[in-house]
Amino acid sequence: MRVDTTLYPGYAVPPYYDSLLAKIIVHAQTRYIALARLRRALDEFELEGITTTVGLHKRLAQLDDVQAARFDTGFLERLLTA
Repeated sequence: MRVDTTLYPGYAVPPYYDSLLAKIIVHAQTRYIALARLRRALDEFELEGITTTVGLHKRLAQLDDVQAARFDTGFLERLLTA
């Protein structure tokens, strides 16, 4: 697991920030293990003071369709409007 970011304690996010403040990267021998690592990393991830998409990514990592790689470019829109 790796986290790429430029954030640090005390950093003030400017009002016109890039929405990608950090990214979590996981890998493993299988998709199943990688998603398990991602779920753990998201459970342990802490970022305070701004709204994040961590909850959405936790939800996605638990979905059967994501675990089985059954999704397309319209998947997220359909999920969020259902």
